[in-house]
Amino acid sequence: MRPIISKIAITCVASSIALSSPAYAKNEKTYATLSDIGAYGLAALAVGTPLIKGDTNGAIQAGGSIAAAQLVTFGLKETFPELRPDGSDRKSFPSGHTSMSFAAAATLFNRQGQTYGIPAFVVASFVGFARVKADKHHWYDVVAGAAIGTTSGFLITRDRPNRTALVVPWGDSKGAGMSLAMRF
Repeated sequence: MRPIISKIAITCVASSIALSSPAYAKNEKTYATLSDIGAYGLAALAVGTPLIKGDTNGAIQAGGSIAAAQLVTFGLKETFPELRPDGSDRKSFPSGHTSMSFAAAATLFNRQGQTYGIPAFVVASFVGFARVKADKHHWYDVVAGAAIGTTSGFLITRDRPNRTALVVPWGDSKGAGMSLAMRF
């Protein structure tokens, strides 16, 4: 099942790059749409991949990473009401799409490995680029969102353990036995 999901992730990255060409992305609305697809697609992949593999704990960690990134992002948006480049509202700093994307990418990298993580970071970087091209954010909004998301993803998500149970023999001058350690 892993090669199928890897191929899906690579296809998503290739599609995002192809769709971001100047010939396709003629206006800000197209970039906004592509950033929506990238951000929500990465979030779905970060939560869905562990669920497909039967890793409920991984899905909970992914959801927690994304939720924490969004909580910090929206708190900062309220604290620092900066006008968007297009003038639509005062919720520019930091980029929520970017923080969600980088939280999902960091979760995929940490939980699933480089095969998923590196393409996910490429897509997350594209989301940030597209938010600037869509005239929704300044470059520093995107950098702050990327830092928030990456930090959230790496702090909340833990590596998947290779072993779920470990039997350790022990002994001393008064006896011997075995200890069972389980990680779940």
